[in-house]
Amino acid sequence: MTSHRANAVLEIDLAAIVGNWRSVVARLAPATECAAVVKADAYGLGMREVAPVLAAAGCRLFFVAQIDEAIALRGILPNREIAVLDGFVAAQGPEFQEFHLIPVLNDLGQLAAWRQIDAAARPPAMLHLDTGMSRLGLPAAELARLQTAPALLAGVALRAIMSHLACPDDPAHPLNHVQLTAFRAAVVGLPAAPASLSASSGIFLGRDFHFDLARPGAALYGVNPQPATPSPVAQVLCLKGKILQTREIDTDSTVGYGATYRRERPGRIATVAAGYADGLLRSLGNRGSATIAGRKAPIVGRVSMDLLTLDVTDLDPETTHPGNFVELIGPGHDVDALAAEAGTSGYEMLTALGRRYHRVYRDSAS
Repeated sequence: MTSHRANAVLEIDLAAIVGNWRSVVARLAPATECAAVVKADAYGLGMREVAPVLAAAGCRLFFVAQIDEAIALRGILPNREIAVLDGFVAAQGPEFQEFHLIPVLNDLGQLAAWRQIDAAARPPAMLHLDTGMSRLGLPAAELARLQTAPALLAGVALRAIMSHLACPDDPAHPLNHVQLTAFRAAVVGLPAAPASLSASSGIFLGRDFHFDLARPGAALYGVNPQPATPSPVAQVLCLKGKILQTREIDTDSTVGYGATYRRERPGRIATVAAGYADGLLRSLGNRGSATIAGRKAPIVGRVSMDLLTLDVTDLDPETTHPGNFVELIGPGHDVDALAAEAGTSGYEMLTALGRRYHRVYRDSAS
């Protein structure tokens, strides 16, 4: 139920998130495991609410970025595997042991530090290889050293060997197959372990990229993993903002900070209770839009901290009374559409969503 105090409401469909995870599972070979990435508070949608429904649906392995996220998740999921993408430093050893966390080891220094933990109390680890991102992961020189000195892995139980694709949202990009070839060659020279190359977009490149373990993240939350084609995943959220005031303005009137918008004819402006403090990026000013009763209303003027303004001149006045809600993200204007208007990605749009929204979680799928 929506609070009477709510100026903006974020509705999150947990059943749709579960449905997206199951649709990814259906794309994979039966032997390929499907994890779930719930870092950054489940991409801004709430790890505490999202992780349990995915676990109930059958997900057994969860990825986060940071150890604090992992410790919080362990309190939610006491009996699931949790991997930490940011790696490991020696001072974290007791916490990795206590909470039974899987480090994703990103260089030989992290591997050496991990081996200092008593093997009897050491959880499994993952090994991350850099095949073209030049970000985290063992670079080529360290991989070559590891392949010629297998003793560096002595006593380390490998939960998986992984890499990460740089351009999977562009199926035609040649780097996809360069990385695929490099990853195949790399794992041949390492101890046998499940292999994992693909996150959300990579999964949709086809089974050659699936290997033994897939790691969907943004696709679970409704971001289109292949932006050049219709989205294969369901939308999971609806964002609504309350109209606080509607006013008539004259020709040559300006709207908002900096007077970046000027009326060329008389019109009506609706002021909505949501702004960049709520994750609606300033770049949406004079570019973005909302939906009111099925019709588009452009954002005019700058987005300010707590407010944005819409041109509702051509809309039915009955739909734009103060107290009515406008749809900022929803069926007719999804998170990718709003992100495109802001000049960014659905990933950034999701994770920018603020904490001031009144959040409503729909019943999860069993």
